[in-house]
Parts: sequence; C-alpha cells; structure tokens
Amino acid sequence: MLFTREFWDERYRSADRIWSGNPNPHLVTTATDLEPASALDVGSGEGADAIWLADRGWRVTGVDISGVALTRAAERAAEAGPEIAERITWQRADLLSWAPEPARYDLVQAQFVHLPPAELEPLHRRLAAAVRPGGTLLVVGHHPSDLDTSIGRPNLPDLMFTAEHIAAVLDPADWDIVTTAPERPAVDPEGRTITIRDAVLRAHRRR
Repeated sequence: MLFTREFWDERYRSADRIWSGNPNPHLVTTATDLEPASALDVGSGEGADAIWLADRGWRVTGVDISGVALTRAAERAAEAGPEIAERITWQRADLLSWAPEPARYDLVQAQFVHLPPAELEPLHRRLAAAVRPGGTLLVVGHHPSDLDTSIGRPNLPDLMFTAEHIAAVLDPADWDIVTTAPERPAVDPEGRTITIRDAVLRAHRRR
C-alpha cells in the first residue's frame, strides 16, 4: 500500500538519500519574506524544508509517517548545528487520521503529499484549520498534466490535483488565495530535459 508506514519506511531504507537535500523552491519563494514564527511541515521526509526554515529562525514541527525518514531528518538537523536542531520537533503520524492543533501555526505547508481524493480533501481542511489568523498555507503537488509527459509519474490520475481543487476547501471570505501551475524543467528516465508543472496554492488567512 502506498500510504502505509511500512511502504515509506522501506522506500527510505532503499537508499542513503531519496530527495535532493535542498528546500523546495516554492517554499523558498513563499517564506523568504515572512517573519519567522511557528511552522508545520507536513510530509517532512528527510527534513530539508524544516532545516531550511529552522536555519532562518522558524520553530518547526516536521510530521511524517516514516520513522526512518524522521530519524534521518533528525540526524541531518543535528549535523546542521545544535541551534538549528533545537528549533525542530519531529513527529511521526499517519496523515490519514492525524489532525494538527487548530489555529496553531503561522505557516503550514505540505509538499507533494498525494492521497486519494476522499482522504486528501479532509487533510487539506485540517491543515487549513491549523493556520493562525494572519498565517500562510502552502500546498504543492504534481499537476495532472504531468501524466502526459515522459517524466515517469505512476499512472494514478486520482492522486493528482490542481491548485483550484485545493482552493475549493477554503472559504474565500476568510482567505486571500492564489492558485498557479508554474512550469519547471525536469529530466525524464531517458535523460531528456522536459517541462513539467506543479500545482501550487498559496493562501493567506485574514485576521
């Protein structure tokens, strides 16, 4: 099963590093000009985003289903320095059932967390509820148009979403919402440079 702790533990055990170790660019674009406060990083993986935020002065909670990933993330945070590691709390949780504390965080982000629609929409509602008034919600995912490229995404169209799908769970009376589908270069399994798109929602919760 794609959504179990066992699946993701095994995925992370398969290599010393699964991801690049760099912060996601949409996080960098969104958070660079924000005043550091409290952040929730959902699907935190090997910790690159949480470490980047902590290095900028944020207090971060990194949540992931995989204990292997969280152990690796904690090790890398420690390597980055004690002043960074002490700003991060790592938490293992099943995103299908876990709910963060409402109105707790100034920044809530989920990067490339893909679940079936029946589970993804409630998760997005819970993440939105965790944003304090004046805070920011950032959700990024693989755009459905990627299935028409040679990038090699699993043929699971139900797991893809657009930013507009995410925006539908937010009350426009409470949020200033921006939805985009920016393009970026990628390398397909044959080594060719192609263009893919991300689904990006940035929303500011009004005070």
